Amino acid sequence: MAPKVTKESKVEVAKRHGRHLRGAISETLASEATHFAEDDVSLLKFHGTYQQDDRDLRRRREAAGQEKAYAFMVRVAVPAGAVTAEQYLGLEEIADEHGNHTLRVTTRQGFQFHGVLKGNLKATIAGVNQKLLTTIAACGDVERNVMGCSAPLGDADHETVRQVASAIARELRPATRAYHEIWLDGEKQVSSEQEEPFYGDRYLPRKFKTAVGLSNDNCVDIWSQDVGLLAIVSDGRLQGFNLLVGGGLGMTHNKGDTTARLAEPLGFVPIPNGVEAVRIVAAIFRDHGNRSDRRHARLKYLIAEWGIQSFREEFQRRASFPLGPAVALPSLPFHDHLGRHRQNDGRWFYGVFVQSGRIVDTPGHALKTALHQIVTLLRPGIRLTGQQNLLLTDLDADGIETVERILQAHGVTLPTALSAARRFSMACPALPTCGLAVAESERAIPGILDEFEAELEALGLRDAPITIRMTGCPNGCARPYTADLAFVGRSLGLYNVYVGGGLAGDRLADLYRADVPQDELLATVRPLLARWAAERTGGEGLGDFYQRLMGLRARRTTVTGRELPTIDRIPVEVTR
Repeated sequence: MAPKVTKESKVEVAKRHGRHLRGAISETLASEATHFAEDDVSLLKFHGTYQQDDRDLRRRREAAGQEKAYAFMVRVAVPAGAVTAEQYLGLEEIADEHGNHTLRVTTRQGFQFHGVLKGNLKATIAGVNQKLLTTIAACGDVERNVMGCSAPLGDADHETVRQVASAIARELRPATRAYHEIWLDGEKQVSSEQEEPFYGDRYLPRKFKTAVGLSNDNCVDIWSQDVGLLAIVSDGRLQGFNLLVGGGLGMTHNKGDTTARLAEPLGFVPIPNGVEAVRIVAAIFRDHGNRSDRRHARLKYLIAEWGIQSFREEFQRRASFPLGPAVALPSLPFHDHLGRHRQNDGRWFYGVFVQSGRIVDTPGHALKTALHQIVTLLRPGIRLTGQQNLLLTDLDADGIETVERILQAHGVTLPTALSAARRFSMACPALPTCGLAVAESERAIPGILDEFEAELEALGLRDAPITIRMTGCPNGCARPYTADLAFVGRSLGLYNVYVGGGLAGDRLADLYRADVPQDELLATVRPLLARWAAERTGGEGLGDFYQRLMGLRARRTTVTGRELPTIDRIPVEVTR
């Protein structure tokens, strides 16, 4: 299929003229400027950083005739979320020296620094590399951080998942020398056509997200990815991968032609061909994705336009191996890996809950200090999860007891004492740092969870399975559209409420009520919670109950954007 000829978006022009991600970044770094020009802001994302400003201060500074309070978010790419104790402590030092003294675990198993000033940007990125980590391709129109099941069980299947995730990251990492020139004082060279043999001078049409998961644990939310390799475990051994394509949760308010979508099976891939399969999907997206309208510049829209059969034919035309039929599977189980767990080698790992991924000390809850003491004393391995939590690995029995003792001494609630609503919650950073946010999220969700915990406790639902997720805009960074219950920012203090997903991540939620004020979120869903408490069967989660009540049993692959009747208006009687 020949690619369409269309007018390029401004970002496409910036990429093409950027000399393989160089732009004028070096010159601006060396200047007294506090921020970068628009084209370089687009290129900076490929290097792993977003230019932001403190939005709490915008109006005050504007009224005073001052420029915005610019700062930068720097993201670290960590394939399958694995770092050493020394790397963790090194990143903590960078956060204290150059950031806002916090580390943030992302929903893609990476780390983020916030509040980095332009004068500290080069030292921050160089410092990350000194710890044998990188920020390149953590953002931008390339393969983003590759997710992989983080449970350190020590078995061959989990090890294969991590190896494949790391191999994909290496294969699709940009080859340009610009990163080393700008941040690591590498020798400068003239940009050439050969510098990016895979990406060319325009890279991908937009971001591209990949995960490698297991058929016995969907801890990476594999259905929400542009491409997923789902390892099929049968008879105690890994058989190969189901290749899933076309997922993506971002959409735009009031744009009915933008949707959240789940990935669908393309076929079965032998283990040795997993990396090639992802590369082929990325290449098809590179060659045929939309480069004129960034709202439609995702793989899911290309597949919707072509149809899965045409996409499969194009894939097979490029592949060196036959694509087999996908293996039929039941609904995937989900594990958050919190608390204490035995590894196959007899040692232990311990999963620590991190509210919204933010590793910080607050009054009565000194999580950052607790983790510093634990990592300094025990030198465990560190694994990040797709639920923004952190696993401490390779511990002996005494180490497990030490972990819990230190956490409790610093006011950190142990996983066994968390309610289900809090344990499975997620939120994006939103205000004041994210430039796309239209509403609060990370700062609002603790209080919202307090309200919902009290309500669920009163209804006898404290430990009933429920995922509550919150975002400050419709782009879906905290994966709201696969949650049991989600609040998606519409404008300041106003949210769309979604209901009907679940822990398995294989079903999208419905728009339940639009434009709900923040202080009415609980009241809006209280009738649904009451019916769930009175009429649920067995261990039925909120999303499952809602789907049964609505009579919608099939897995939903796209969000319709149509507001459905609220639960008190649904003329459906469900018997216990």
